[in-house]
Amino acid sequence: MKDKNELAKGWIRKAESDLTVVRRMLASEGPFDTVCFHCQQAIEKFLKAFLAFQEQQIPRTHDLEELAKLCSLLDETLKWAELDLEEVTDFAVAVRYDLEFWPEHNIAQEALKKSQEVKEKILLRLPSEAKP
Repeated sequence: MKDKNELAKGWIRKAESDLTVVRRMLASEGPFDTVCFHCQQAIEKFLKAFLAFQEQQIPRTHDLEELAKLCSLLDETLKWAELDLEEVTDFAVAVRYDLEFWPEHNIAQEALKKSQEVKEKILLRLPSEAKP
């Protein structure tokens, strides 16, 4: 069985994979709905990495606000108010089911910015042993 460091590393690697797709798509002509989806996925995985490191049960949810709240309960210095995670949570579903969801480059770029902010907050709170 993997220890908490290996579990966190696994989640971080998956999140970084999502961000690789995001950067490639943003450098192209799109489609930017895919960027928004992968940003949501990256945030979800960074939050789950923190929960895994804290040896918490990983909930089967895509709700970023719920995951962020769980992380904040474990580390009260984690503040999320400046990020609108509800909007990014919606990207997980909108990409797959909303036939009118075709965001512009600026929306996708903002989603990446939020992903980067969550990544920084989480990585600051993990020891080097829990990072790839």
